[in-house]
Amino acid sequence: MNLHELAPQAGSAKPAYRKGRGPGSGNGKTAGRGHKGQNARSGGGVRIGFEGGQMPLQRRLPKRGFNNIFAKTYVSVNVSALEAFEAGATVDSAALLEAGIIKKECDGVKILGGGELTKKLTVKAAKFSKTAQEKITAAGGQTEVI
Repeated sequence: MNLHELAPQAGSAKPAYRKGRGPGSGNGKTAGRGHKGQNARSGGGVRIGFEGGQMPLQRRLPKRGFNNIFAKTYVSVNVSALEAFEAGATVDSAALLEAGIIKKECDGVKILGGGELTKKLTVKAAKFSKTAQEKITAAGGQTEVI
């Protein structure tokens, strides 16, 4: 196959419909906008969310709490999930991603103390819970805050 042989699927590519190009086109004069009114004007129509002067939905609904845009979100991983690695391995966010234990990094990884660890690992993470740190060191491993 060559570039000059490429063509769209039959019936998928329609020619552009040219509005307002004379009475012979079948869509001349008002170009499908009707006669006069807000929607017939050049900047016609209403903004998104406008309900004709009625109190809009986003103003009718109650507002609760706030969203802290500066908050850091950490992906939590239990100590038991680290059993997937071989003894002596270095575990960091890249290794966790590769192993499929986490789906994305966010602002870092926090290791929690759920489950048991039997292997000696060097774990590098943004945060550790006290129990997680104790379990990793008890198994002969090391923890490193990055």
